[in-house]
Amino acid sequence: MINQIKKDIQKIANPEKAKIYQRFFKTGKGQYGEGDVFLGLTVPQQRSIAKNYLGIGLPKIQQLLKSKIHEHRLVALIILVEKYKKAGDEEKGNIFNLYLKNTKFINNWDLIDLTAPNIVGEFLLDKKRIILYNLAESKSLWEKRISVLATFTFIRNNEFKDCLRICEILLKDDHDLIHKACGWMLREIGKRDLAVEEKFLKKHYKNMPRTMLRYAIERFEENKRQKYLKGKIK
Repeated sequence: MINQIKKDIQKIANPEKAKIYQRFFKTGKGQYGEGDVFLGLTVPQQRSIAKNYLGIGLPKIQQLLKSKIHEHRLVALIILVEKYKKAGDEEKGNIFNLYLKNTKFINNWDLIDLTAPNIVGEFLLDKKRIILYNLAESKSLWEKRISVLATFTFIRNNEFKDCLRICEILLKDDHDLIHKACGWMLREIGKRDLAVEEKFLKKHYKNMPRTMLRYAIERFEENKRQKYLKGKIK
């Protein structure tokens, strides 16, 4: 079945788009996506392929997830998300564990953003969340981003505490993909409770990474946004 999935993906490979994706996802030497290989499929195309293979077992999904080709890994993860939606409690736990045991293959921001809220966040919604703090303290860029994006599920349920604590842990992180993720989640909190977001910002905005701040205040009216950027908010 894995070979058939790979054939389905290869059939609609687009070399021109692949070249664009290679640049966009920073696959060059020394960049965050170094060595990743793209075939040039869109996300809707990959979703379409994934829906034909929802019966595949977890060991086969794990095997596909270990591929060097980006689209193979994303299709594997999309299948996992779809399986999770229909799974019972035990199977959800198995999917969650498989996901976290294979984070080294969930190694670009799109792979995380499309899946971490729907698996990690959903699983931990009614459970203790210490694992997210462990991920936030990880040396892995991708595990840190998973810790942030998983909180999107909590935010959608008007639970903000874990996101704020994790963003606080990551204030001194040196990677812009973490700055962007934290700023994005702070902005999502602000959509639901602006006072909560601004309480956090007023405490930290003068010291947080500039990219994180810009993402967090993106929706603010211009005058207030400029005050934050110029350090004039009290």
